[in-house]
Amino acid sequence: MNKLQFADYVVFFIYFFIVAAYGFYIYRKKRSAAASSKDFFLAEGSLTWWAIGASLIASNISAEHFIGMSGSGFALGLAISTYEWMAAATLIIVAVVLIPIYLKNKIYTMPQFLAKRYNDKVSTVMAVFWLLVYVFVNLTSIIYLGALAITSISTISFEWCIAGLSVFAIIVTLGGMKVIGYTDVIQVLVLIVGGLVTTYLALSLLSEKFGYDGNILQGLGVLRREAPTHFHMIFDESNPYYKELPGLSVLIGGMWINNLAYWGCNQYITQRALGADLKTARNGILFAAFLKLLVPVIAVLPGIVMFVLHKNGMFQQEMTDAAGHVKPDHAYPTLMNLLPPGLKGVAFAALTAAIVASLAGKANSISTIFSLDIYQKFFHKNATERQLVRAGKWAVIVSMGIAALVTPALRSLDQAYQFIQEYVGFISPGVLAIFLLGFFWKRTTASAALAGALLTIPISTVLKFLPKWTGGAFPDFPFLDRMSITFCLLIAVMVVISLAQPRPETEAPIEINRSMFRTTTGFKVGAVIILGILAALYTVFW
Repeated sequence: MNKLQFADYVVFFIYFFIVAAYGFYIYRKKRSAAASSKDFFLAEGSLTWWAIGASLIASNISAEHFIGMSGSGFALGLAISTYEWMAAATLIIVAVVLIPIYLKNKIYTMPQFLAKRYNDKVSTVMAVFWLLVYVFVNLTSIIYLGALAITSISTISFEWCIAGLSVFAIIVTLGGMKVIGYTDVIQVLVLIVGGLVTTYLALSLLSEKFGYDGNILQGLGVLRREAPTHFHMIFDESNPYYKELPGLSVLIGGMWINNLAYWGCNQYITQRALGADLKTARNGILFAAFLKLLVPVIAVLPGIVMFVLHKNGMFQQEMTDAAGHVKPDHAYPTLMNLLPPGLKGVAFAALTAAIVASLAGKANSISTIFSLDIYQKFFHKNATERQLVRAGKWAVIVSMGIAALVTPALRSLDQAYQFIQEYVGFISPGVLAIFLLGFFWKRTTASAALAGALLTIPISTVLKFLPKWTGGAFPDFPFLDRMSITFCLLIAVMVVISLAQPRPETEAPIEINRSMFRTTTGFKVGAVIILGILAALYTVFW
């Protein structure tokens, strides 16, 4: 039944009240520092390791996971989990290698690093790119998928869902990073519990369908038996979805570019750790890596369950559109509608928590980049702390308003998760090339970095559309392979430009030494456990 019951609204409003009350408590408790820009944008020195880890996951997991990744699980199977499991390995690298560099050099925004390492021109170009992607890809896709899910389980219209999610996210964001960071702990708890409840229901329903009286372990066995092709992590070229996940590229190619750019060079991710000391930041990132291992259980498995049920004659109407086309992104909302009153409210709260937390994280990063890297540099160089915070708050409101207006244009998408990955991937190769060479090759010049920034979108665009423009004469590479090709081309261009120019008279002002990369014994043990689990998962589901 596509309607929330009284018990569902009670559960949801309890969640809403707890988040709002706790956020207000944190805001009042830290109000004396509210006028500080570093405090507003970074929650400097106040987030614990568990708050950092929870906030990383809350910012990352959103409707594109519950709805989009479940849809991809319906279509592709467990292989889509590689985005989550490879992210866990990537987070270890970020904690060991990249975070120490940012903290040692007092880097608070990604454009600030580019300005310090190269010049303001490179910084500004990339700041504009990031703002455009955050607003027109990230915010819009999250609002769209969230509104799609909520309309499917309630009588609330699509337009009112967009408005409600946007306003809720603005309220959370305007409290600053402290409020976001600590309320994210509640959001993560709610979304994990709600996600596990939905997964349990899906497996129980599947086992009942096949005569096992709701035994979820038997349900897992049914999945492996009924959908064997949905449990391969590495696709070969005969797989119809090879272009989405092209074989070993998910282990040794473009997936690393995608993940390193996202987790290591991305403002709204790294921002959670930039206000902490190194040990706290590393422990928080390691905690996030453990949580990433769990995400496919709550996001991918329900999609595979829906695939098996649909294949066996159930939910034929719910999984198709008016034209009779199967819509994978309908999998999770259809499953949520099967939950009994009360539990549907838990799942609804979990979904809302994921959406709002992710929107708030991205909006805070938009406000940080706009205020510190655009407003202060070009509009008000002598802005006070209070003026910077005010500019950041207006940036939140305006960006969310723009995203809400653009969101309805996405209604034609089938698999929104793949859409997000592909189009964010247009700038990821350039971002990673500029950062890696900036970190580890002092010879890299500002002109080379600017070339890398300006060429990443044109090269990605040519590689994507040239096969169509040439009638198939040019190879149609999978998008992860296009990212690898773009990254290698940009590295080559940047090296050539750097070598063709005179060596900089002064070394790049980025301090790096080997002692920065030493880790504690506890961190090493945690990292080894995560890598061991990943090795086992890829061995079992190869």
